[in-house]
Amino acid sequence: MSLVYYSSDEESDLRIVPAPPVNVPQQSSDLVKQSIPTPQVVKDVTYSDIAFANHLRHGDQVENDLANSTKRKSKQLKRARKRKGDVTSLAGENVYQGPWAGYSDTSSDSDDATELNDTVQVTHEPDATPILTEETVFYGKEQVDYQGRTYMHVPRDLDVDLTTDYGDRPWYLPKKKIHTYEGHRGGTSVLQFFPVSGHLLLSAGRDANIVLWDAHHEREKLRSFKGHSLAVRDVSFNATGTHFMSCAFDKQVKLWDTETGACIARFPQKKVANVVRFNSDSPLATHFLVGCADGKIMHYDSRVGDEIVQIYDHHLAGINDICFVDNNRRFMSSSDDKTVRVWDWQVNAPIKLFSGPDIHSMPSLTLHPSGKYVAAETLNDTISVFSATDRISMSRKRVFKGFTSSGRKLKPAFSPNGEVLILGDAKGNVYFWNWKSTALLSKFRAHSQVASCIAVHPHETSKVAISGDQGEISYWD
Repeated sequence: MSLVYYSSDEESDLRIVPAPPVNVPQQSSDLVKQSIPTPQVVKDVTYSDIAFANHLRHGDQVENDLANSTKRKSKQLKRARKRKGDVTSLAGENVYQGPWAGYSDTSSDSDDATELNDTVQVTHEPDATPILTEETVFYGKEQVDYQGRTYMHVPRDLDVDLTTDYGDRPWYLPKKKIHTYEGHRGGTSVLQFFPVSGHLLLSAGRDANIVLWDAHHEREKLRSFKGHSLAVRDVSFNATGTHFMSCAFDKQVKLWDTETGACIARFPQKKVANVVRFNSDSPLATHFLVGCADGKIMHYDSRVGDEIVQIYDHHLAGINDICFVDNNRRFMSSSDDKTVRVWDWQVNAPIKLFSGPDIHSMPSLTLHPSGKYVAAETLNDTISVFSATDRISMSRKRVFKGFTSSGRKLKPAFSPNGEVLILGDAKGNVYFWNWKSTALLSKFRAHSQVASCIAVHPHETSKVAISGDQGEISYWD
């Protein structure tokens, strides 16, 4: 460091000489420590933490501003309100008006009320589920054979006749897996064979896809139906199999053409549809029921579009399953309200109610091949039985036990002759009971995860399709 000053020897001579050293007092260690800022440990703050803090800060500010604005507008409306009047006065300016008194300035009142409503009302609309454009893909080798027949044609070159009734032929317990279908990614929701013949297998899964499989010959994947944005809940063939319905978590119910894969009609719902069922009676073949999560059963006719024919709304919770009984003149419905109700067709008044402290929720209902009984899976790990004749009642003696449901919906199935009751459980096991004696005939492990879907071939003597959370569909014989 240098300083500029005048020398004493010669005042006119301006020189630059080094400045004398400056003695800086030595600081103590305590002062040095105080002069050095203490390092602060900064916590790693993620974007979500910052966004959450800003949301809380600005959210509180918005709520406070909204509350203050609401109070201010309420005070303005009160000041503009006319007096109630005198109770003893029946006419004149001071006539009693009570709570029906108007406002001094109608225009300002309406403006204030409109502004107040605009300020107070905060709507939270649910996210609209996107409606996908339907598409279909054919995976078979050829769509028609040399005679121009599609896969809808019932094959005649098999060792079993697929056009006659099963009759009283014996049905044997399956012992080995003969084929594995690709299935669905994330799990399979439902399996259903083609009506009457059973030469096709329809499956729907949590990957939002519906697939049609060949049950004979090469057992290949024939066609996929894509039109749902969320997991498919249920499918249902009509009596002839030419069309089927599907419902999914996207609140859409759709009608499909089985042969071409085209979507014929859409039936949007306000709530998630859990189950859909076609009426198999010939005069009512176009009518179907949709059981929703709000406890309502919607009745439609596919010929008139999405116009509702009837609403059955006596359940207090979501609908689990629907089963037609008494030659399709009535139907049974089970719900999460732990009741089973019986309805006359197109009459919104249940004719029978099953409820009580000893009755648990019944997620699924299956009609016996004879049409006289209904098997219901119960969440207390039993299968209850109902008589489905004119006098519908619940059997207290015939109960099937031994499986584990773990609160899952497990769909019972029957052999074609009605002698064997079949059910999968939450551990991947499949049980076979004698229908008359309720004795357990067989049990084997079909999957490593929940086996919730069972479909029995209507003509084969021992073929069963099994699937569930594992996704793949195993075919046993």
